[in-house]
Amino acid sequence: MAAAGDILALDPAWTPSQPSGVAAIGYRDGSWRCAGVAPSYSSFLQLAQGVAVDWSARPVGGLPDPERLLVAAEALLGEPVGTVTVDMPVSSHPFETRRVADNLVSAAYGRFGCGTHTPNKIRPGPLGRELTRAFTGRGYEVAGADTVPGGKPALVEVYPHPALLVLLGVDYRVKYKAGKARKFWPELNAAECRAEVVLVWAEILNALSEVIEGIELPLPTAPEAMTMTTAALKRYEDALDALVCGWVGIEYLGGRCTAFGDTAAAIWTPSLP
Repeated sequence: MAAAGDILALDPAWTPSQPSGVAAIGYRDGSWRCAGVAPSYSSFLQLAQGVAVDWSARPVGGLPDPERLLVAAEALLGEPVGTVTVDMPVSSHPFETRRVADNLVSAAYGRFGCGTHTPNKIRPGPLGRELTRAFTGRGYEVAGADTVPGGKPALVEVYPHPALLVLLGVDYRVKYKAGKARKFWPELNAAECRAEVVLVWAEILNALSEVIEGIELPLPTAPEAMTMTTAALKRYEDALDALVCGWVGIEYLGGRCTAFGDTAAAIWTPSLP
């Protein structure tokens, strides 16, 4: 039987051409520990087979295979996964536009710069529907607003932006997306912007490490980031997002999240102080 304290955390790209971050986090002997983190589905599957992540290699995209991901996570954790957290719109009912969950999160967090994207029939579209179908078919029910955390295996939708407000104790959207660095710091050149982003990543990773032991994510230093392309940095961002999704799973299981949504779909976010 799946242990509630074992988490498979996914930061899925909304299109199959882009790679997706994955992390496995388990609760053992009174503490949370990262059993593995990777910047793509394929590298996570290889990690479960004993092949270390090559962070210098360009991650490849691809469609998620929930069955193989669950098997890989179980191999790394030593126990079946009880909770799957995913940064993607999911629902027990079909949808092609904004849901109650999206509107409620935007109403609550828009003033903090953390409104939600609008899902449509293309993004995540069929990819999101298939991911939901595959996990629910394996017993992971979509966690709606009426779900009791930890009561049964669940597919839990999360959203890193409002989660980071709580993790870092800040009151506005965290500037950590590499692709938007020039917008964040318009007074700096491109290399300096990349350095700033990596410094924010280090702050996030340090905060995560206060809760989760054993995280092996070799972030580049600020000087190293200045010589890298934004595309080369993205793999670290995806892996970090997966870890944040895993941390929200910890808060969810601990009863410290608020569910924004209805019985069909909810976005679970760590409760603001």
